[in-house]
Amino acid sequence: MQPEQIRLTGARETLLITLQAKAAESAMPDSLLRDRFAADALRRIDQNSGHLKVGHDMTIGIALRAYMLDRWTEAFLQRCPESTVLHLGCGLDSRIFRIDPGPGVRWFELDFPDVISLRQQIYPDRADCAMIACSVVEHGWVAKLPADRPAMIVAEGVLPYLKGYQVAQVLRRIVGHFPSGEIAFDAYSSFAIRLLRFNSAIRATGACLHWALDDPAEMERQVRGLKLIEDRSDWDTGQVARMSPAAQVALQLFSTILTPYPMGRLVRYAF
Repeated sequence: MQPEQIRLTGARETLLITLQAKAAESAMPDSLLRDRFAADALRRIDQNSGHLKVGHDMTIGIALRAYMLDRWTEAFLQRCPESTVLHLGCGLDSRIFRIDPGPGVRWFELDFPDVISLRQQIYPDRADCAMIACSVVEHGWVAKLPADRPAMIVAEGVLPYLKGYQVAQVLRRIVGHFPSGEIAFDAYSSFAIRLLRFNSAIRATGACLHWALDDPAEMERQVRGLKLIEDRSDWDTGQVARMSPAAQVALQLFSTILTPYPMGRLVRYAF
Protein backbone atom coordinates (compact mmCIF):
# COMPACT_ATOMS: atom_id res chain seq x y z
CA MET A 1 0.00 0.00 0.00
CA GLN A 2 1.32 3.46 -0.94
CA PRO A 3 1.95 5.64 2.15
CA GLU A 4 -0.16 8.73 2.72
CA GLN A 5 1.54 11.65 0.97
CA ILE A 6 3.57 13.75 3.39
CA ARG A 7 5.56 16.58 1.87
CA LEU A 8 9.02 16.81 3.43
CA THR A 9 10.76 20.19 3.33
CA GLY A 10 13.76 21.87 4.94
CA ALA A 11 15.66 19.81 7.49
CA ARG A 12 13.07 17.03 7.16
CA GLU A 13 13.84 16.63 3.45
CA THR A 14 17.50 15.97 4.19
CA LEU A 15 16.45 12.48 5.31
CA LEU A 16 15.90 11.76 1.61
CA ILE A 17 19.56 12.60 0.95
CA THR A 18 20.76 9.96 3.40
CA LEU A 19 18.13 7.45 2.30
CA GLN A 20 19.00 7.93 -1.37
CA ALA A 21 22.70 7.54 -0.61
CA LYS A 22 22.21 4.38 1.44
CA ALA A 23 20.04 2.84 -1.25
CA ALA A 24 22.56 3.68 -3.99
CA GLU A 25 25.60 2.47 -2.04
CA SER A 26 23.86 -0.74 -1.04
CA ALA A 27 23.19 -1.52 -4.70
CA MET A 28 26.92 -1.44 -5.49
CA PRO A 29 28.67 -4.81 -5.77
CA ASP A 30 31.30 -3.69 -3.23
CA SER A 31 28.75 -2.22 -0.82
CA LEU A 32 29.92 -1.53 2.73
CA LEU A 33 26.55 -0.79 4.32
CA ARG A 34 24.43 -3.49 2.62
CA ASP A 35 21.19 -1.80 3.63
CA ARG A 36 18.50 -3.93 1.99
CA PHE A 37 15.71 -1.74 3.37
CA ALA A 38 16.69 1.69 2.00
CA ALA A 39 15.81 1.14 -1.66
CA ASP A 40 12.37 -0.25 -0.80
CA ALA A 41 11.67 2.67 1.55
CA LEU A 42 12.73 5.15 -1.14
CA ARG A 43 10.41 3.54 -3.69
CA ARG A 44 7.45 3.73 -1.33
CA ILE A 45 7.77 7.46 -0.61
CA ASP A 46 5.46 9.57 -2.74
CA GLN A 47 7.98 12.39 -3.17
CA ASN A 48 10.47 12.94 -5.96
CA SER A 49 14.02 13.17 -4.64
CA GLY A 50 15.81 13.39 -7.99
CA HIS A 51 16.47 17.13 -7.56
CA LEU A 52 18.70 16.39 -4.55
CA LYS A 53 21.46 15.07 -6.83
CA VAL A 54 23.35 12.93 -4.34
CA GLY A 55 26.62 12.22 -6.12
CA HIS A 56 28.81 9.14 -5.97
CA ASP A 57 31.34 10.54 -3.50
CA MET A 58 28.66 11.83 -1.13
CA THR A 59 27.00 8.42 -1.34
CA ILE A 60 30.19 6.67 -0.21
CA GLY A 61 30.70 9.15 2.62
CA ILE A 62 27.17 8.81 3.97
CA ALA A 63 27.34 5.01 3.84
CA LEU A 64 30.65 5.00 5.71
CA ARG A 65 29.20 7.30 8.38
CA ALA A 66 26.19 5.02 8.90
CA TYR A 67 28.39 1.92 8.94
CA MET A 68 30.62 3.31 11.70
CA LEU A 69 27.67 4.38 13.84
CA ASP A 70 26.17 0.91 13.39
CA ARG A 71 29.39 -0.72 14.56
CA TRP A 72 29.63 1.52 17.62
CA THR A 73 26.02 0.73 18.51
CA GLU A 74 26.58 -3.00 18.08
CA ALA A 75 29.69 -2.87 20.26
CA PHE A 76 27.76 -1.11 23.01
CA LEU A 77 24.95 -3.67 22.86
CA GLN A 78 27.45 -6.50 23.11
CA ARG A 79 28.79 -4.96 26.32
CA CYS A 80 25.31 -4.03 27.60
CA PRO A 81 22.75 -6.50 26.21
CA GLU A 82 20.12 -5.18 28.65
CA SER A 83 20.05 -1.54 27.60
CA THR A 84 18.21 1.30 25.86
CA VAL A 85 18.95 2.75 22.43
CA LEU A 86 17.76 6.27 21.62
CA HIS A 87 17.94 7.11 17.92
CA LEU A 88 17.72 10.90 17.58
CA GLY A 89 16.41 12.27 14.28
CA CYS A 90 15.87 8.73 13.01
CA GLY A 91 14.27 9.81 9.72
CA LEU A 92 13.69 6.75 7.59
CA ASP A 93 16.95 5.10 8.56
CA SER A 94 16.73 1.33 9.05
CA ARG A 95 19.43 1.08 11.75
CA ILE A 96 17.28 -1.07 14.02
CA PHE A 97 16.73 -3.57 11.20
CA ARG A 98 20.38 -3.53 10.11
CA ILE A 99 21.57 -4.18 13.67
CA ASP A 100 18.65 -6.41 14.69
CA PRO A 101 19.18 -6.02 18.46
CA GLY A 102 18.40 -8.81 20.91
CA PRO A 103 15.30 -9.09 23.10
CA GLY A 104 16.95 -7.30 26.02
CA VAL A 105 17.25 -4.02 24.10
CA ARG A 106 14.63 -1.30 24.41
CA TRP A 107 14.76 0.99 21.35
CA PHE A 108 13.31 4.48 20.81
CA GLU A 109 13.05 6.30 17.48
CA LEU A 110 12.62 10.10 17.67
CA ASP A 111 11.78 12.57 14.94
CA PHE A 112 9.25 15.21 13.87
CA PRO A 113 5.61 13.99 14.00
CA ASP A 114 5.19 13.94 10.20
CA VAL A 115 8.43 11.98 9.78
CA ILE A 116 7.35 9.45 12.41
CA SER A 117 3.97 9.12 10.69
CA LEU A 118 5.72 8.37 7.39
CA ARG A 119 8.09 5.96 9.10
CA GLN A 120 5.19 4.02 10.62
CA GLN A 121 3.67 3.62 7.16
CA ILE A 122 6.88 2.33 5.61
CA TYR A 123 8.43 0.09 8.25
CA PRO A 124 6.72 -2.73 10.14
CA ASP A 125 6.15 -2.56 13.87
CA ARG A 126 8.84 -4.16 15.94
CA ALA A 127 8.72 -5.46 19.49
CA ASP A 128 10.48 -3.27 22.07
CA CYS A 129 10.66 -0.33 19.64
CA ALA A 130 8.66 2.82 20.41
CA MET A 131 8.23 6.04 18.44
CA ILE A 132 8.62 9.54 19.88
CA ALA A 133 6.96 12.10 17.63
CA CYS A 134 8.52 15.46 18.45
CA SER A 135 11.45 17.73 17.72
CA VAL A 136 14.68 16.78 19.47
CA VAL A 137 14.86 20.29 20.96
CA GLU A 138 11.43 20.12 22.64
CA HIS A 139 11.33 20.01 26.42
CA GLY A 140 9.87 17.12 28.37
CA TRP A 141 10.29 14.09 26.14
CA VAL A 142 13.52 12.89 27.77
CA ALA A 143 11.92 12.78 31.23
CA LYS A 144 9.25 10.38 29.94
CA LEU A 145 11.78 7.69 28.99
CA PRO A 146 12.60 4.87 31.41
CA ALA A 147 15.94 5.50 33.09
CA ASP A 148 16.67 2.09 34.57
CA ARG A 149 19.26 0.90 32.03
CA PRO A 150 22.46 2.10 30.36
CA ALA A 151 21.69 3.94 27.13
CA MET A 152 23.24 4.26 23.69
CA ILE A 153 22.31 7.53 21.98
CA VAL A 154 22.89 7.81 18.24
CA ALA A 155 22.43 10.92 16.10
CA GLU A 156 23.27 10.79 12.40
CA GLY A 157 23.06 13.93 10.26
CA VAL A 158 21.03 15.73 12.94
CA LEU A 159 23.00 17.90 15.35
CA PRO A 160 24.68 20.16 12.74
CA TYR A 161 21.21 21.52 11.85
CA LEU A 162 20.71 22.75 15.43
CA LYS A 163 22.09 25.88 17.06
CA GLY A 164 25.06 25.39 19.36
CA TYR A 165 23.14 26.13 22.55
CA GLN A 166 20.45 23.63 21.49
CA VAL A 167 23.00 20.84 21.03
CA ALA A 168 24.37 21.46 24.53
CA GLN A 169 20.87 21.58 26.04
CA VAL A 170 19.79 18.31 24.41
CA LEU A 171 22.94 16.48 25.51
CA ARG A 172 22.66 17.81 29.07
CA ARG A 173 19.09 16.54 29.36
CA ILE A 174 20.10 13.11 28.10
CA VAL A 175 23.19 12.80 30.28
CA GLY A 176 21.23 13.97 33.30
CA HIS A 177 18.47 11.43 32.72
CA PHE A 178 20.15 8.08 32.05
CA PRO A 179 22.37 6.37 34.64
CA SER A 180 25.22 5.77 32.18
CA GLY A 181 25.89 5.12 28.54
CA GLU A 182 27.40 6.48 25.35
CA ILE A 183 26.54 9.18 22.82
CA ALA A 184 27.74 8.94 19.21
CA PHE A 185 27.23 11.47 16.44
CA ASP A 186 28.74 13.16 13.41
CA ALA A 187 30.01 16.74 13.41
CA TYR A 188 31.73 19.21 11.08
CA SER A 189 34.32 21.93 11.56
CA SER A 190 33.41 25.60 11.19
CA PHE A 191 35.12 25.65 7.80
CA ALA A 192 33.23 22.56 6.65
CA ILE A 193 29.90 24.07 7.74
CA ARG A 194 30.61 27.07 5.51
CA LEU A 195 31.50 24.81 2.58
CA LEU A 196 28.44 22.61 3.04
CA ARG A 197 26.18 25.61 2.53
CA PHE A 198 27.19 25.32 -1.12
CA ASN A 199 26.42 21.60 -1.31
CA SER A 200 23.82 21.23 -4.07
CA ALA A 201 21.85 18.46 -2.34
CA ILE A 202 21.54 20.33 0.96
CA ARG A 203 20.78 23.63 -0.78
CA ALA A 204 17.97 21.97 -2.73
CA THR A 205 16.18 21.22 0.55
CA GLY A 206 16.48 24.77 1.87
CA ALA A 207 17.95 23.44 5.13
CA CYS A 208 20.71 25.32 6.94
CA LEU A 209 23.59 23.91 8.95
CA HIS A 210 24.52 25.86 12.06
CA TRP A 211 26.47 23.95 14.68
CA ALA A 212 30.16 23.22 14.26
CA LEU A 213 32.58 21.24 16.40
CA ASP A 214 36.23 22.18 15.98
CA ASP A 215 37.42 20.60 19.22
CA PRO A 216 35.67 17.48 20.60
CA ALA A 217 36.90 18.37 24.09
CA GLU A 218 34.60 21.39 23.97
CA MET A 219 31.58 19.13 24.54
CA GLU A 220 33.20 17.83 27.74
CA ARG A 221 33.35 21.41 28.97
CA GLN A 222 29.78 22.22 27.93
CA VAL A 223 28.12 19.03 29.14
CA ARG A 224 29.19 17.85 32.57
CA GLY A 225 29.64 14.10 32.68
CA LEU A 226 30.66 13.59 29.04
CA LYS A 227 34.03 11.97 28.40
CA LEU A 228 35.42 11.63 24.89
CA ILE A 229 36.41 8.05 24.16
CA GLU A 230 36.77 8.05 20.37
CA ASP A 231 37.30 10.69 17.70
CA ARG A 232 37.33 9.41 14.13
CA SER A 233 38.32 12.01 11.58
CA ASP A 234 40.40 9.76 9.33
CA TRP A 235 38.99 8.13 6.22
CA ASP A 236 39.23 4.40 5.65
CA THR A 237 41.65 3.99 2.75
CA GLY A 238 39.52 1.28 1.20
CA GLN A 239 36.52 3.59 1.10
CA VAL A 240 38.54 6.52 -0.22
CA ALA A 241 39.65 4.26 -3.08
CA ARG A 242 35.99 3.86 -4.06
CA MET A 243 35.64 7.61 -4.58
CA SER A 244 36.41 9.65 -7.68
CA PRO A 245 40.02 10.72 -8.33
CA ALA A 246 39.04 14.35 -7.70
CA ALA A 247 37.59 13.47 -4.30
CA GLN A 248 40.69 11.47 -3.38
CA VAL A 249 42.93 14.42 -4.21
CA ALA A 250 40.67 16.83 -2.28
CA LEU A 251 40.66 14.62 0.81
CA GLN A 252 44.43 14.35 0.71
CA LEU A 253 44.80 18.13 0.41
CA PHE A 254 42.33 18.82 3.21
CA SER A 255 43.99 16.29 5.52
CA THR A 256 47.37 17.92 4.86
CA ILE A 257 46.37 21.59 4.98
CA LEU A 258 43.76 21.48 7.75
CA THR A 259 45.51 19.14 10.19
CA PRO A 260 44.74 19.17 13.12
CA TYR A 261 41.36 20.65 12.12
CA PRO A 262 39.57 17.95 10.11
CA MET A 263 36.53 18.81 8.02
CA GLY A 264 34.29 16.21 9.60
CA ARG A 265 34.43 13.63 12.34
CA LEU A 266 32.53 10.93 14.15
CA VAL A 267 32.74 11.19 17.93
CA ARG A 268 31.78 8.89 20.76
CA TYR A 269 31.44 9.99 24.37
CA ALA A 270 30.79 8.03 27.54
CA PHE A 271 28.80 9.38 30.47
